[in-house]
Amino acid sequence: MNKKRFFAWLVVIAILAFGFMYPLHYYIMKPGNAYELSDYVKVENGDEPGPGKLNMMTVSMAVATPFTYVYAKLNDTQEIMTEKEVLGDNESNKEYNERQLHLMSDSQFNAKYVAFKETGKDYKVNYDGIYVASVVKKGAADGILEVGDEVMKIDHKKLVKSGELSDYIAKKDKGDQVKLTFKRDGKIMKKNVTLKEIPDADGRIGVGISFTDSKSITTNPKVKIDSESIGGPSAGLMFTLEIIDQLTPGDLAKGHDIAGTGSMNEDGTVGRIGGIDKKVIAADKAGADIFFAPDDDISVYKKVAPKLKIESNYDEAKAEAEKINTDMKIVPVKTAADALNYLKNLKEAN
Repeated sequence: MNKKRFFAWLVVIAILAFGFMYPLHYYIMKPGNAYELSDYVKVENGDEPGPGKLNMMTVSMAVATPFTYVYAKLNDTQEIMTEKEVLGDNESNKEYNERQLHLMSDSQFNAKYVAFKETGKDYKVNYDGIYVASVVKKGAADGILEVGDEVMKIDHKKLVKSGELSDYIAKKDKGDQVKLTFKRDGKIMKKNVTLKEIPDADGRIGVGISFTDSKSITTNPKVKIDSESIGGPSAGLMFTLEIIDQLTPGDLAKGHDIAGTGSMNEDGTVGRIGGIDKKVIAADKAGADIFFAPDDDISVYKKVAPKLKIESNYDEAKAEAEKINTDMKIVPVKTAADALNYLKNLKEAN
């Protein structure tokens, strides 16, 4: 091979490497897959799966490269999103992934809670401390706490619910030092934090974190959910239905191939999720004949931003179904009870 040809090949390889590997400040969201939940949810001594299927849906989200960006521009099933649209304020990719996994954990908790409450089975909610959702840059805990830490104590006070941390800090002054006991990756750690003003918080004193309750649920019978590395809250509704299916006799899906999406709240309401049009495409491709979509109330968004262009998840899903000309039925649900009532009245599949 002469030098000119060798150099030409090097240029081609460099262009390909740049095109496929150089990360841009954009993300690409596209249709993911359908996952039959009887493979991922196991209720101890639960009812055996029937011929019907309950499927959770996913979207694929990846950092764009020059080539994937151009391809997404030409493909109307893919969506290009800016970093700001995907990541929170000052959030790293690692923190984003941690947040998504925590949202998945929350969805599993809520699914178990609603399913056991609905079926009258035994359960107990355990409050384990405080989950660190974000750390304010240049705040008191910056460089000390990380997203995903579970704060168990402040000084000698055991923290059970998130409000207790705020109440304790409210009695402190700027410059006071507190000792935090927290768990990170299974290890117990203790660190001193000097309280200071929280940036952009009108002089309020604090640790400088956002947080939620860290909860777990003990159930009888036991339930194991293996979501692998899938993150986000959107499987909550379908987890709930699958758990109920295994807790009760019979085939809840009545022989149908059912897909769906929507977060699950503790009160049984189904919450709005992102990328529902991509999930409709994936569900149709997987052969589902019914798709549950959150019928969320968008009036609150309209009040805050009257000019905002927004549709309910159900309307988005219905529009996408019409666009791809699918025979799959789009079913609106506001609560888990709505989905259960629909399934109760559903005829057996042929």
